[in-house]
Amino acid sequence: SAKCGACGPGYATPLDAMKGKYCPREEIVYLPCIYRNTGIEKPDYLATVDVDPKSPRYCQVIHRLPMPNLKDELHHSGWNACSSCFGDATKRRNRLILPSLISSRIYVVDVGTDSQAPRIHKIVEPVELFWKGNVANPHTSHCLGSGDILISCLGDPSGNGKGGFILLDGETFEVKGNWENGEKVPPLGYDFWYQPRHNVLMSTEWGAPKVLADGFNPADIERGHYGCRINVWDWSTHTYIQAIDLGKGSIPLEIRFLHNPDAAEGFVGCARSGTVHRFYKTEKGDWAAEKVIEVPSKKVQGWLLPDMPGLITDILISLDDRFLYFSNWLHGDIRQYDISDTRKPKLVGQVFLGGSITKGGPVTVVEDKELQCQPEPFVIKGKRVPGGPQMIQLSLDGKRLYVTSSLYSGWDKQFYPDLVKEGSVMLQIDVDTERGGLKVNKNFLVDFGKEPGGPVLAHEIRYPGGDCTSDIWI
Repeated sequence: SAKCGACGPGYATPLDAMKGKYCPREEIVYLPCIYRNTGIEKPDYLATVDVDPKSPRYCQVIHRLPMPNLKDELHHSGWNACSSCFGDATKRRNRLILPSLISSRIYVVDVGTDSQAPRIHKIVEPVELFWKGNVANPHTSHCLGSGDILISCLGDPSGNGKGGFILLDGETFEVKGNWENGEKVPPLGYDFWYQPRHNVLMSTEWGAPKVLADGFNPADIERGHYGCRINVWDWSTHTYIQAIDLGKGSIPLEIRFLHNPDAAEGFVGCARSGTVHRFYKTEKGDWAAEKVIEVPSKKVQGWLLPDMPGLITDILISLDDRFLYFSNWLHGDIRQYDISDTRKPKLVGQVFLGGSITKGGPVTVVEDKELQCQPEPFVIKGKRVPGGPQMIQLSLDGKRLYVTSSLYSGWDKQFYPDLVKEGSVMLQIDVDTERGGLKVNKNFLVDFGKEPGGPVLAHEIRYPGGDCTSDIWI
């Protein structure tokens, strides 16, 4: 295949990205670090972390790019160009798009001039989203083959739920307006993925921003403030055409098509119901979903509710479409499933990295359909890790899984108060890509509790060359 960069950003195919000789091991990663809700009055920043085992700075934050504002709540990030632009030699993957979940600001960061020392290129102010799109609380950013950047939003400028999108020009980063056409828009928004060969975009639903902003109230599920649908869009006309109901209060978050651009199926993880659903195109040409994995809730004492869900918060698929990974933020484990048969995923790897049910904590498990006893607290390099595994990112070759422990500052504060006081961590898990299996790398720890400005909450992980959760092939 063509050398990376010779034909534009990214890789010709998912397997080229995974196995190509021009795809070196990741050496640095970028993570947004959040101070909102920690009691420290400092702006969020983008951290650059050295993950090269041969480097003298291995596992260290080597650069910090502070944002010029307080309380943005940086969250997820995306690229100005990815493998969807592979054939276009005029495009470069040199800008990281950083939407702010709470302030609705969007930062465009230059990572091309000096990848180890990013700098701010442009700031899109919230008023641009409010006036030009009547949307707010931007979440997921994907680049399009057209060169534009598409960002999903959680709400409207008043904090009500609204599953709309905003389009940025990929050169100037000006707000062009809404992506969607027509009057119909889903009541809630969150993540999305698109598959042009099947003329479809799928989006998911978290909750109304003004309801979830400062924490989680279970009663809000009954009030209908949290989501339960996969929303189906016609890719060519940008119209909302179908809703797939996954059950009241299921809260479907991250959605992933298989990487093969011909595939007409994928998976979505549901936080509250602890389920993974396979979605697929039917013979009629519409879309449907079926539950293929269920993580049973645990009956507990000493917690917010008598039943504790796993809270599946992040999922991803290896580039060869063989393994599915997800994190149970509350139960504290990461799981690996063989999805060779997409209808019957098979659990092949599991590792516990903290969570709410560890021995010696405030929670007692009184009934557990999976475990014989409560897991031990997770300790690495002498540090007892607070929180549970949350955001995950897989190396291109599928052999290393990186994990961070912060979900969102308002919920971290509620469910894991120690996490907010001590800061989050980044860990790395070695993956058996032959038979399946997960093992913690005991030599890898990035402790964001030791940051110069005080403990901070690090969230989503990105590699400069693209990864399993940002690159789309068309």
